[in-house]
Amino acid sequence: MVVVQQVIDVPAAAADDSARRRLARVPVPPPRSLLSTVGAKLKETLFPDDPFRAVAREPAGRRRALAVLRYLLPCLEWLPSYSFAKLRSDVVSGVTIASLAVPQGISYARLAGLDPVIGLYSSFVPALVYAALGSSRELAVGSTAVISLLFASMLGPAASPTEDPALYASLAFTATFFAGAFQAALGVLRLGFLIDFLSHAAIVGFMGGAATVVALQQLRGFLGLPHFTHATDLPAVMRSVFSQSAHWLWQPFLIGACLFVFLQITRYISKRRPKLFWISAAAPLASVIVSTLLVYLINGEKYSIQTVSMSKRHGINPLSVKSLLLSSPHTWLAARTGIITGIISLAEGSAVARSFAMAKNYHVDGNKEMIAFGAMNMAGSCTSCYLTASPFSRSAVNRDAGCLTAASNAVMALAVAATLLFLTPLFRYTPQAALSAIITSAMLGVIDVRAAARLARVDRVDFCVCLATFLGVVFRSIDVGLVVAVGVLVLRVLLSVARPRTTALGKVPGSTAYRRMDQYATSQATPGVLVLRVDSPICFANASYLLQRISRWIDDREDQIRTCGGENLRCVVLDMGAVTSIDSSGTGMLEDLKRSLDKRCLQIALANPGSEIMRKLDKSKVLQIIGDEWIFLTVADASDYAHRNCKIATTLQSVLSPDEMV
Repeated sequence: MVVVQQVIDVPAAAADDSARRRLARVPVPPPRSLLSTVGAKLKETLFPDDPFRAVAREPAGRRRALAVLRYLLPCLEWLPSYSFAKLRSDVVSGVTIASLAVPQGISYARLAGLDPVIGLYSSFVPALVYAALGSSRELAVGSTAVISLLFASMLGPAASPTEDPALYASLAFTATFFAGAFQAALGVLRLGFLIDFLSHAAIVGFMGGAATVVALQQLRGFLGLPHFTHATDLPAVMRSVFSQSAHWLWQPFLIGACLFVFLQITRYISKRRPKLFWISAAAPLASVIVSTLLVYLINGEKYSIQTVSMSKRHGINPLSVKSLLLSSPHTWLAARTGIITGIISLAEGSAVARSFAMAKNYHVDGNKEMIAFGAMNMAGSCTSCYLTASPFSRSAVNRDAGCLTAASNAVMALAVAATLLFLTPLFRYTPQAALSAIITSAMLGVIDVRAAARLARVDRVDFCVCLATFLGVVFRSIDVGLVVAVGVLVLRVLLSVARPRTTALGKVPGSTAYRRMDQYATSQATPGVLVLRVDSPICFANASYLLQRISRWIDDREDQIRTCGGENLRCVVLDMGAVTSIDSSGTGMLEDLKRSLDKRCLQIALANPGSEIMRKLDKSKVLQIIGDEWIFLTVADASDYAHRNCKIATTLQSVLSPDEMV
């Protein structure tokens, strides 16, 4: 017995055969070998920017060798055209950021639980390495407060910075080595896309929470507390502060508060008058000088004012290769710390480099930046440095000072070297309260309230990610906050894949365009045809869901027809334009959908399938099951063809008797 659908389809196809022939067919792409397919996939995934184009363009021989060197050493791109004018600009920028790097280096090293001189070391060798390998003109490298706090919170439980400083320093150097190796490996293997899993929302929340914790921990320096907790969560910090209320001192608080107000005033002036950026840049060094002189003149030890106590002159970086703990019970802890902090520093550095490069209309190779970061941290770990990154505040000062090349980092390194050789004894009387004021002032610039408000206005899901990360950092710990951020983001990605959006499309009057009916109020559904758009790849994770969701769309349309009237549903058109890939579960889903629609006397049509989709449908024989005549270039072609068949079917139903229909 022949069913109605078959009776309808045969004359419909015959009646419109000439019209169907005029429509261009969707071809199945020619077969490709496994090797070429894998090669194309790897090129698309790992080399989307075609980094070797400049090398390939050069003829073989000396010129190509020079192009390879320029690719490996970005400094060779600007050195041949370097001029005295550029040198003057870079010297001004380098000296300016050095005035910021010296007090910040000392402050952040103390925050990390390390000898203050290590903070100065960390602005010397890494800066020289980045000047040769970095592709960003504005980035200024050095230690950061968030990374310093992470080192203290993650390495502190294994070795006390006060009771066993040698072991703690070795752990810090080892963690820096692993961070550099991890960063360099990501760059060499072209795996920079992994950093993108830390979204902008997560970074805003994480940096804001970490900055809040860092600022609160400076209450120790402001109040002159003799002991303080190693925990980073807000309850532990507040408990440590108020449990020592009997030891609060007003003298360091007065010094710190005055310097903090001074730093905020200079920052306000620099924001209102961008040409006066140097006032804010020089303010931390001026604060250190003034407070050091004050403590020296009043003999601050009488008032229990804690100082940095750098009493001897230091040379440039001593080697620390023998201090690396590569086969120790603490090696895994150092590796875990290095990987976590390496990811954070890369995420922040990449965001800063890209934003500055876009503003000045030049390109920054993210993978080359990772190699540069990895090289400078591996070199730093062998020369008594701990993890360095690209703090936004220092890089912004470098940009505002008019730097033209990465040579400004080399100038900063030379200025820091001069400080190490001749000026370190002068910091003997620098009060801890001054360093706390500098850190707190810098952290207020890290808390980006405007970015959080914009997230709340634009994307509430992103704002929830930001808020969850912030609360995780503030009320639990920095590593817990990072885990929360990554977990929420991965869950969001999985949900978008497992529960993709499907939307009904309608025809915009006066055109052949089909658009979302929930967005375009004037769009109209084609009688007898349901057009659905699938906005994701079809894979094992969502195949079952899509089958159920399409069935529900059909049920809803049939209920609407029964309620409001209209032509019976005859065809379901799937717009495959947004389906970038399909696997065996996806082709199986289309086969099951075809069988399900056949039972309901409905036809399936596919519109705008891509080359990979056609190849998979052909190999799985689903193309033959659906029928090549039901594959269309556009939604308009599919909808018009299906609508004509619906009219023929309706005519047959009105002419033939029920007995003749069977």
